[in-house]
Amino acid sequence: MIRPRRTLFAVAVAGATIAALAGCASGGQPAPTGTGSASSQPTTGAAAEPSTLPSGVTETQAAELCSQMEAQLQSWRTYTPSMSKPGLNLLVGEWAARNGIDMLALARDRDRVDAIASAQCPEVRSEALEALQIPTLASALVGF
Repeated sequence: MIRPRRTLFAVAVAGATIAALAGCASGGQPAPTGTGSASSQPTTGAAAEPSTLPSGVTETQAAELCSQMEAQLQSWRTYTPSMSKPGLNLLVGEWAARNGIDMLALARDRDRVDAIASAQCPEVRSEALEALQIPTLASALVGF
């Protein structure tokens, strides 16, 4: 039982840190994304083209996010959604930090995570939505 407590603590600390950073952002430059909502775009089973990814995200970065999400799918299916959603937050936060993604911009436009997954790995995104019982990935991101 020590490991789940540590994980939940780590998720809580990460979420609080991200929320604090997002709250401190005032008058900064706007997020480098389009004006439309990415979640309203239809997804297809076809391979993603680099131009379909949100600006500021490379195909390699998107593939890494998808790979990490795919690795967590079984865990997310095993545990209840309320226990698994913090794992999605931690995964996205670590991915963004590791890849130099502007966390404040990501916090202002959480739909970018959906746009990345829709473009790069629509099947993994769909399985994650089902496992976590959420309508969009953005809806489960706290502090982003």
